[in-house]
Amino acid sequence: MPRSRTPPAGWSAFYRVVRRIPRGRIATYGEVALLAGSPRAARQVGYALAALHGTRHRLPWQRVLGRRGPDHAAPSILDPMGAGVQRALLEREGVAFDARGRVSLERFGWRPRRLRRRPA
Repeated sequence: MPRSRTPPAGWSAFYRVVRRIPRGRIATYGEVALLAGSPRAARQVGYALAALHGTRHRLPWQRVLGRRGPDHAAPSILDPMGAGVQRALLEREGVAFDARGRVSLERFGWRPRRLRRRPA
């Protein structure tokens, strides 16, 4: 049976958010889900981006990373080949990785108005 190319309902909201992430900035799966109006759907964001593999699209998928620790994000270790491509694309945009392969959310994180944290 041929695979349908129509994304499940709700994924288009994730794609709209990802399109807004500026060059040289990153967001986590959870942040994309929150901005799309589905705060508990970080895993669904991952599924939505993985579904793009092998399709023609212009979505900057490389700008979405998994959260690792309080102030860092990293490419998925589940797909080492994809993680290498993702890292190369991000480095071309000026995103720096530390020795552990993580990116500082403080330095490179995208903070649209709706996601900015208020000072305590």
